[in-house]
Amino acid sequence: VDIPRVNTIIIQESQIFGMSTLYQLRGRVGRSDLQGYAYLLHREESITEQAVMRLQAIGELHELGSGFDIANRDLEIRGAGSLLGTEQSGIAARVGFDLYMRMLKKAIRQLRGLDLPLVPRTNVILPKQEGSLEIKKKTKDGIVTLNAIKIPETYIPDEHERNLQETAARLADSTTRLVELTNSWKDKYGPVPALLQNKLKTLHLHACTRKLGIDLIGLIDNGEGRIDCILRSPGLRPRHWGIIVPMLNKGIPPKGLDVVFPARFTLSGEEQEIVGGKKVDLKELLEDPSLDDDADNWDTLDQEELEALKEISSAYTVKSLAEVDIEMYPRFVCKNFAPTKCVDQLLQVLLPVAKAVSEKQEAEKDAAKVATQLREKRELLQQRQKLNDSKERFLIE
Repeated sequence: VDIPRVNTIIIQESQIFGMSTLYQLRGRVGRSDLQGYAYLLHREESITEQAVMRLQAIGELHELGSGFDIANRDLEIRGAGSLLGTEQSGIAARVGFDLYMRMLKKAIRQLRGLDLPLVPRTNVILPKQEGSLEIKKKTKDGIVTLNAIKIPETYIPDEHERNLQETAARLADSTTRLVELTNSWKDKYGPVPALLQNKLKTLHLHACTRKLGIDLIGLIDNGEGRIDCILRSPGLRPRHWGIIVPMLNKGIPPKGLDVVFPARFTLSGEEQEIVGGKKVDLKELLEDPSLDDDADNWDTLDQEELEALKEISSAYTVKSLAEVDIEMYPRFVCKNFAPTKCVDQLLQVLLPVAKAVSEKQEAEKDAAKVATQLREKRELLQQRQKLNDSKERFLIE
């Protein structure tokens, strides 16, 4: 659900919902510049002690970026479940809790692979609101925020179907999905109008930025009388770029797309700039090998990710890059950027990278799925073997 102008949600029987569900439902409203309101209605006669604690926590934790605090409070209320029990994790006491948690963190990160933080929406601050999913329009009632992606009535006359297709386009999680959707429109409704094609480019841009962890885009004066386009990616690290670059054409980043890592994220302790269009020394992007065994480093990665998620959650309130100390964040930079046809320029350099990331993540999902299936088959064979062994013992006795 993504209706920016809706600012109120009423949830009945709220005592039966879990905290994560309530948190997600509450986040469906107030998604633009409007104050959001969530009314949680419950039955006094059927409310439990845990339900009271959940509703109290939801009421207290309402600031931007409070998702992590919500999860912690939920853990306090419900307990850790069987994660640390024998059913899912074996006997953790045998190796010790600290070592077990280190092993668990390592395993999770290995499974996640290219672990760029998820960006639900990118705040695009470009001239004439280009690239924005929402546009502000002045009316007689004041300034209102409208959805920028609208399918013309002349293309899809049926209002219900038109709304469904608009929603499907806005929620597409990759450029591949958008291409599939556009092709289905061509088959059903005919050639896509030129105006709609331009709007779809904006959706392609946002699909790319979400994949690359880009939460904020804007233009700055580079001090040489020219303009640079800055694409902030708080969760991007040298190790990520080291994974992505070999997957690109000839193992070279797109020309015109530079990557800058602040000193605090580099092994050398100095700011590192990787210029697009040139061969990259991957050794410079590798993390310290001791990362595999050093618990402090794994904890550092967790803290980095938490900080990145907090920055991402607050990005949509930024009105100008002047409000942000951009030098403190990892970022993509398009130098000497022409402030016209911005979306076209950005797509030219971002599409190859986003495609590589998407393919990598899909391959990791497939590999994890295969590993799960193999494990299930192995466990089934072990169970059958135990059953056969018990039958044989019974016959012998």
